[in-house]
Amino acid sequence: MTGVPPEAPRATPDGPRTPPEDSRAARTRARLRQALLAECAERPLEQVGVAALVRRAGVGRATFYVHYDGLEALAVDACADVVRQAVDALHAWRGRPDPVDAPPALREFFASLAPHAGLYRSLLSPGGGGPLGRVLHRDLRARSLAERELAGAADAPLVASAVAATFAGVLADWLHGLLDAGPAEVADQVWQLLIALHRSR
Repeated sequence: MTGVPPEAPRATPDGPRTPPEDSRAARTRARLRQALLAECAERPLEQVGVAALVRRAGVGRATFYVHYDGLEALAVDACADVVRQAVDALHAWRGRPDPVDAPPALREFFASLAPHAGLYRSLLSPGGGGPLGRVLHRDLRARSLAERELAGAADAPLVASAVAATFAGVLADWLHGLLDAGPAEVADQVWQLLIALHRSR
């Protein structure tokens, strides 16, 4: 669990919707993401309408559908930074990992989720499912698999799957209130589980 990844394309449940964007398209998508986050700060995702969203973003309805299939696809894209932050936080250490205390970046990650926790819960169902859960699992598994294969570790695909499922499941259950722990405590707990998985094979 080391190394710093290159900048990844924006995540969607099935990967990037389009080839790399030109600057105008990137600005439009950024405005739509910002508008979605602002809307969801005021009401649940299921109560957000496309008309209100595009009005806030200052774009046309047709422009919205050029970039996204619907509000859920936009919401996952808007939360893609959370996925990258989670992956980076799990790998933000050097040398031998502390088996008990999570890296500061992982604690900071859990502490940073509060402002948009409702949106994350709508996209990440208990157990780690849902559209955001699928993106999180995919990216975590790919990162873990690449590192274990590079290290020549045994059963790399199995452990990578277990790491991704464990983190996504714990994160989702914590956001849904199924785990009674503060941000620092749940970060330490999931870190200990992941260290145990990496040492199990």
